[in-house]
Amino acid sequence: MTPRDRIIDAAMHVFRRHGFRRSSIEQAAEAAGLTRQALYHHFDSKEALFRAVIERLYQTALTAEIAAADAKEKDGGGLADILVAQIAARLTHLIGSLDGSPHVEELFSEHLGQSRDLYQKYAGLNAAQGVAMIERMRRRQRLVLRIAPGELWRCIEMAVHGTKSAYPNMQPLAAFLKDLEIMLRTLVAGAIGPSPKPLMNKPHLKKPKIAKKSARKKSGDRK
Repeated sequence: MTPRDRIIDAAMHVFRRHGFRRSSIEQAAEAAGLTRQALYHHFDSKEALFRAVIERLYQTALTAEIAAADAKEKDGGGLADILVAQIAARLTHLIGSLDGSPHVEELFSEHLGQSRDLYQKYAGLNAAQGVAMIERMRRRQRLVLRIAPGELWRCIEMAVHGTKSAYPNMQPLAAFLKDLEIMLRTLVAGAIGPSPKPLMNKPHLKKPKIAKKSARKKSGDRK
């Protein structure tokens, strides 16, 4: 583990324990086993350290999301199965990283105030991965989508945000994920149209056979 990674791990512990406002560079340095001067060699402020912690959370959540989607796809899951698995993995990772902290609400608020650009960056990465997966499954399973993959993903994210509004800090987690799954499966079911019916081959009408006149004359016929 590099010194930078050790500092980020230590800072995560400090922020979870004390929240953002009551944490300090000195606390993070002590938790990492470094002097304040040594920590400043990597991060010039508490804000910069907090951003590094948030980016670590986003990156590991994205990794968990991709791994969950790949595993469900290899298992032969349908589009709804994969979407539920990957989004649940992402959110479970983010929530689990702050689980047990009495400062969850403050940390969520601070991360949007101080690292909104990171939020937008990873929202874009999540969207790119999600749209690519939808398009891949559309081709593989020959799905008929009523809306474009990009529009479907946008609706999915709106469903996630809508479910969040009913659960402060996404707690209790099990109930939040259960309701979110219902929302996602309902959304996907409405987005998939019926498969086109195969064209039926109409039976060709058989032409009546016309008896051919024999070239030979029967015996007894007039010459």
